[in-house]
Amino acid sequence: MGLDPDDKTAVFIDGANLYKTAKTLGFDIDYRNLLARLKRETRLVRAHYYTAMQEDKDADYSPLRPLVDWLDYNGFTMVTKPAREFVGQDGRKRYRGNTDIELAVDMVLMAPKLDCLVLFTGNGDFRHAVKRVQEQGCRVVCVSTVKSQPPMASDDIRRQADEFIDLTDLEGVIARKGNAPKRDDDTDEDE
Repeated sequence: MGLDPDDKTAVFIDGANLYKTAKTLGFDIDYRNLLARLKRETRLVRAHYYTAMQEDKDADYSPLRPLVDWLDYNGFTMVTKPAREFVGQDGRKRYRGNTDIELAVDMVLMAPKLDCLVLFTGNGDFRHAVKRVQEQGCRVVCVSTVKSQPPMASDDIRRQADEFIDLTDLEGVIARKGNAPKRDDDTDEDE
């Protein structure tokens, strides 16, 4: 990824956005390999994963639960909140949730303790938070893709970040093979 080995670095993953990006590109993320790669390349302080959780009222289960549990036990700091249920235009029960505010606030609060922040999202709504992180002296690397149709990374976030890495360039290292944890959900992000 081209990170400085001496930098104190934290990773912030917009779970829903990364899932949709990888799915659009046709692969799943191997979070074990991702974490190992980051630990080899830099002084990883923390790896955060943000997601809304679909909780079925009739059962104590969410399709995301296995991934969230695996990440929680394997070095990621999990930030979750319940997704809200709604009925889609097709009449199907769907869920909507968003952890963007939590992610943005945590980035800005943690920035003074970091040299570098790696943000896995293409969401341009994070541009202002990235700017505030940079004003605190922290370099920001954004990971998403422009090699999909439509591109998953907004021009705003790409222009604001100090460095942009296309997720396709990391596919050989972080694409899931075999039975690494897989995210399988039907949660929509709030726009």
